Formats: sequence, C-alpha cells, structure tokens
Amino acid sequence: MTAESYNRYRVLWPDHLGLARGKYLPRRSAAKGTSFCVGVYLQGYDKGIYDVDVGVDATGFPDLEADFDLLAVRQGWEPGTGVVVADLSFHNQPFATSARHALRRAVTDWEALGYRPQIGIELEAYVLEPDGSGHWRPHDTPSAFVYGTGPLTDPTGLIPDVLDRAEACGIPVESLNTEFDSPQFELTLEYGDAMEAIDNVFLFKELARETAAEHGLRMTFLGRPFADKAGSGLHVNLSLRASDGTNALYDSTTDDGLSELAGHSIAGLLAHHEGLAGLCAPTVNAYKRLVPGELVGRWANWGYDHRCTAVRVPPQRGEATRLEHRLPDGSANPYIAAAAVLQAARLGVINGLERPRPETGDGLETVNTERRCAENLRDAMADLETDRELTEAVGPDLVANLLGIKAEEWRAYTEAEPRWTEKTATITDWERAVYLPFH
Repeated sequence: MTAESYNRYRVLWPDHLGLARGKYLPRRSAAKGTSFCVGVYLQGYDKGIYDVDVGVDATGFPDLEADFDLLAVRQGWEPGTGVVVADLSFHNQPFATSARHALRRAVTDWEALGYRPQIGIELEAYVLEPDGSGHWRPHDTPSAFVYGTGPLTDPTGLIPDVLDRAEACGIPVESLNTEFDSPQFELTLEYGDAMEAIDNVFLFKELARETAAEHGLRMTFLGRPFADKAGSGLHVNLSLRASDGTNALYDSTTDDGLSELAGHSIAGLLAHHEGLAGLCAPTVNAYKRLVPGELVGRWANWGYDHRCTAVRVPPQRGEATRLEHRLPDGSANPYIAAAAVLQAARLGVINGLERPRPETGDGLETVNTERRCAENLRDAMADLETDRELTEAVGPDLVANLLGIKAEEWRAYTEAEPRWTEKTATITDWERAVYLPFH
C-alpha cells in the first residue's frame, strides 16, 4: 500500500522509558511534519517533571522535531491507519538523547569496522485479566504448559490475533508459544538488520498490548510481575555480516566454530556486564528477575548452549551462528538494549579482549565467576555511571538523562517501600501501580 492509501498516519517514537510516544496526523497535513515537547525527557513514570539532563537547553520546554519519511509509512493495525517510526532532532541536529539515535550510532560504529550488525529478539510476556476489584490477575489458562499452542493454552484466541495482525503489518514473526509459567508467552521475531529489526520489535510490542486490550486483557512485558512465577526477558540475538555477506562470527577452522571476532565480542559483553545492567534492566522490578536460581543473565559468564549464562552461544553454526545476550529485562527499551549490547561487543573487538573459559557449572548454584549484575536499580545505575567507556559508546547524553530519571524512580520506590532487602522476594503494590500501565 502507498501512503495515500491511509486516512491518517500514526507517528511513533521510543522515549527514554521505552514508551511509544506519538501523534495521529491526518493524511492531508502529514507532509508538514510534527513536533514534540522536549519536556517528555524530564518525566518519569509518575509524570513528574524533574531537573535532569536532556542533552540540550530545555529552558522554556522547546520542541523536538519528529523526522520521518512518508515513503516509509507502513500498514498499521488500526483501520485506515498507516504507522511510521520517527527520529528526533533539535535545531536540525540529531537529538543525542534519543534511543533510536543510540542504536543508529551503534550500527554506524560497527559499519566503520566493516561489519553489518543483525539482531533477532525473543520477547516474553504475561497475559492478565481483570480481577473484579480494579486490579489484574493472571489470565486463566489452566491447561498451559511450555511450548503450548491452541485454545487450551490461549482460550480467547489472543495469540492468533496478534500473529495475524503482525503478518498483515509486515512484522515478521518467527514463532509464538506459551512459556514455562502460566499465562506466560514467548514471542520471537525474525532476524534482520539491526535498525529494521528493532523498529519491528517496537511496533510489535505496541500491537500486541493493544490487541490484548481489545480482548479485555492486558499483556505485560514487565520483568517479574509475579513473585511465584518466572521472569520475562528480552533476549538480544546478535550476528555480524562481513563485507562479502558471510556470517563473521563463524569460523569453520576452529574447534568450536567461533571466529576470533566472536570471542572478542563475548569478552566485551562480559567486561561491561555490570554497566550493561543499568541499560538492559532499567526498572526497580527488573532486579526481582535477576536473582539466583533463575535462567537469566545474572552472572558475567558465557557458555555453549547454556541458558543460565549472560551470553549463550546457540549450537547452530555456519550462517546461523549468533550470540544470545540474556541479561535484558522484558520492559527494557529495545533500542537502548540493542545499542548497549552492540557497543559492549564492539568494545571487546577494538580492545582485543579475550573471552574467559566457558561456564561448565549449572549456572544456578555453581558458576565460574564472582562477577554479577547489581542487586537493585540504584546500584546498577552506579555501575553504569562508573563504566565510562560504555557510557561514551552508547551516548553520554542518553546515559546522563537515564541516570537522573532513574535516581528519581529509585527515590520514589524507597519512599513507598523503604526496606529493599526485605522486598526482594515480593512484587510490591508500588511496582504494579507504576509499571503495569506502561509495560
């Protein structure tokens, strides 16, 4: 379909919290473009406006311009509506605090080394239903089990509706199925060039949540909405294409089929493990998932087909060779998470870092490292601030903004729940009230 086929355009962009900000524009006026107030970047989930760095002079709350190409408008999931993902600029310069700008920068940095990064994302999410008292409870799916499909695991037919809509919108889904806990689902999108792949993830999450709402349900990507159930991740699968189009992570002459480039990339991800948490697990709730005994990327380790490590190397080789980063939280901004993973891997390459030995323990009780991500959001953001190399690579303006916003988020949480150490096994009312409406 062409841009003229739609009655309106929905212009969306990812903010610092990973929310899909945007506007509807009538077709007749869309060519004029649109703008957004920079004050969005001063806001937290509570809609408070805080004195934090946004990378530009925010005096008077000036506008950011939304830059988009009408030729890039694509089929949306609402009748008569095309959708497009916009970039942000300020005074005709890219807005450096933008998450999408950070990902584009990461792609450009890899291209300067002669490689084209490709990304595949695996999402996990829970489906909730109203409990009759104004709150949400797990959707009733008593016959659900891991790798389940059909009406016994999805009684309202939500997942087929999500799949049909995604396919109609040109969002390439690889697979959808139930996950380990009920009512949790795994939603995997196909590989693609990094920017295109993350644009698809960004739109897919919005599509899926809105489709659930039409069913009278809520789909949440929150890292751990229930203390007695497993968490939800956003796994970033990374591969690198050489100039001849081949997979540069593969080397048929090595014992394990991994190239020197793959080894340096693994080493970079582990070297910046602590700093990555602040970008990949950006909520208070995220650290209820990153606890011992879970299949998550808590420890700074890697392994061959090992789901209890931060960096899993799946068994496929040849053109399917990839690295799976398992630290990111389900509610992470996918642009920031992908940018951070790409930059940490790149830093391992340019610094010639060597990967440590692979994990051979169970990764739950027995691990081969003492390094792990922080226990809470406050300490994770401190680790990020200390990691100057990663901060500079991802974008100092973006990181400075997040440090300020997340400090306010932590303050609000501790005012409501002052004893963190006694709450690690509990999902608090504050977390549900603050995060569930948005993630």
